[in-house]
Amino acid sequence: MTLVKERPAMTGFAAARKAMVDSQLRVSGVNSEFVRERMGAVPREEFVPEEARAAAYMDRAVPLGNGRFLAAPLVQGRMLEEAAPTAEDKVLLVEGGSLYLAELLRPLVGSLKVISAADAASVAKKGDYTLLVIDGAVEQLPEGLAKALAEGGRIVTGLVVRGLTRLATGRKIAGEVSLVPLAEIGIPVLPEFDAPKAWSF
Repeated sequence: MTLVKERPAMTGFAAARKAMVDSQLRVSGVNSEFVRERMGAVPREEFVPEEARAAAYMDRAVPLGNGRFLAAPLVQGRMLEEAAPTAEDKVLLVEGGSLYLAELLRPLVGSLKVISAADAASVAKKGDYTLLVIDGAVEQLPEGLAKALAEGGRIVTGLVVRGLTRLATGRKIAGEVSLVPLAEIGIPVLPEFDAPKAWSF
């Protein structure tokens, strides 16, 4: 008689990652294989403070401190799917404070430059990035970021519209970047991209 060892059951964070993919991404229509593979492989708990690790796989944003958040898994799954990164892409990522999305993207693209939200407004060099990803929701896009995107380049971001956050995508056509809101979804807001407040009487 041959004894076959049973596969050990997944425990802890590994089980939580699988549950995240199966019960948050799949049921919400995020079914691209590359998204499931990356999010099933990258240990989300390593991108939050020690005291928040138990909440890393919950369906909500996780506070990182200093007003920053790791977005809910579904948000970054949708962003990654809409970005559809390829090995030919030269990517500029404005990170939201955790670097988790950078780790998801890194092996999928040709090159990846990561900048903070605080540095995004100072990007002035005309670039040839084919994909711009902003890991958070913005009210306005700084001119420097638009210039950094190559003609025909793609953008995936969160967008604040009348106080609500939406996932949005767009392209740079004839030197102009236009965004199309896709779905209302809770995305942490990046205050560096707030529009100037107008006076009202």
